[in-house]
Amino acid sequence: MSDIIKLTAAEIAAKIASGELTAVEVTEAHLARIEAVDEKVHAFLHVDREGALAQARAVDEKRERGEKLGPLAGVPLALKDIFTTEGVPTTVGSKILEGWIPPYDATVTKRLKAADVVILGKTNMDEFAMGSSTENSAYGPTGNPWDLTKIPGGSGGGSSAALAAFQAPLAIGTDTGGSIRQPAAVTGTVGVKPTYGGVSRYGMVAFSSSLDQGGPCARTVLDAALLHEVIAGHDPMDSTSIDAPVPAVVEAARNGSVSGMRVGVVKQFRGEGYQAGVIQRFDESVELLKELGAEVVELDCPSFDLALSAYYLIAPSECSSNLARFDGLRYGLRTGDDGTHSAEEVTSLTREAGFGPEVKRRIMLGTYALSSGYYDAYYGSAQKVRTLIKQEFERAFEQVDVIVSPTTPTTAFAIGERADDPMAMYLADLCTIPTNLAGNAAMSLPCGLAPEDNLPVGLQIIAPAMKDDRLYKVGAAVEAAFVEKWGHPLIEEAPSL
Repeated sequence: MSDIIKLTAAEIAAKIASGELTAVEVTEAHLARIEAVDEKVHAFLHVDREGALAQARAVDEKRERGEKLGPLAGVPLALKDIFTTEGVPTTVGSKILEGWIPPYDATVTKRLKAADVVILGKTNMDEFAMGSSTENSAYGPTGNPWDLTKIPGGSGGGSSAALAAFQAPLAIGTDTGGSIRQPAAVTGTVGVKPTYGGVSRYGMVAFSSSLDQGGPCARTVLDAALLHEVIAGHDPMDSTSIDAPVPAVVEAARNGSVSGMRVGVVKQFRGEGYQAGVIQRFDESVELLKELGAEVVELDCPSFDLALSAYYLIAPSECSSNLARFDGLRYGLRTGDDGTHSAEEVTSLTREAGFGPEVKRRIMLGTYALSSGYYDAYYGSAQKVRTLIKQEFERAFEQVDVIVSPTTPTTAFAIGERADDPMAMYLADLCTIPTNLAGNAAMSLPCGLAPEDNLPVGLQIIAPAMKDDRLYKVGAAVEAAFVEKWGHPLIEEAPSL
């Protein structure tokens, strides 16, 4: 089992295609790993053992018939519990959808199944993707496999923890303000936020519709690229889906290089609040990029300092609208329906019982920001800042090919450390939020361990919209240089497991 679970997704797919391994063997090895460690990690909310084995058997039968297999056929995957899965529970980490069984698959789910990827189950997350630590899950927090007393990031901490704990070689996350990249950074894995509209949002339970974006999570840049290619592409079911070819991400990952590229460093992405070890590893990464042939250009983007404030007006405003559908009348939890309460009272009681504190906080913030007399002062002003940020990115990308920064200001913090301080929690997304506001593509990949706590640090790479391939070209070059310099991948089985 230990040999199989340490393989990359690309290696697993090749061994299944050649007959060296069966998809059932691979799936059973990962299910056994989940059974062995998930009581400690709590990466999964639901493990679909029977469904996963059935998918694996279908892949083996396909190979036996001599049919051509896709590049990820038979590879196990952990799916964030925000994507609908026909016949399998989808809770979005909330009590308000506890036990809900969707009657349809999200587009991402459909594409995974069509590519013969084996879906192991649904991963834990901050309720409705609102959080940076997975502590806001109604079903309890997830632990970081590097240190189970630390957070695995959020909102997609379950997906990142599953990768770092070797419970799955691939995972899917969603990124509204950093919820793929921040978990990747603190768990030493790779996470990609594609260009907004590059991956369909159909069947992805909405938090903030103009910001939400699904994307691939993996332990290597190539694995992320292979998964990106499977889930991306135009979808007529999603009105925001981009009707254009998917950038050549796999080719870029196989031919990583930064020679002759211009790499931007934004001066706003450092300073007070940044951990010394994070800045140290980032500065080393910049030097490494120079060694690999890149030209480094310093950028000044003053509007980025306003991104956090703008985000926490725009995202709650959109969430207050999107979450209005959870009324206790159509699906999910229903409280107080005993014949003595009106429909309005049932809705109120259901929301009181079903939504957690952070979700309520954001609904109230958003409703206030959209209310009469405050709309222009708050939501309208935030959208103006968003435009400024987008324009600054456009000017920056006239000077550079990609931008790099730390992914997060600090390494993983302790579970409970920021639970009573929402502002401190929000600061975890300081470096990631500007990209969501602009709709650009971004990646986080490991760039070493912080010397003061021996926990992973993430390097963020940002590319212009629809230039996702640049992420993989730069990411693959950096990853290869790190492996050559230190002789081993950064992720190893955490001793706490």
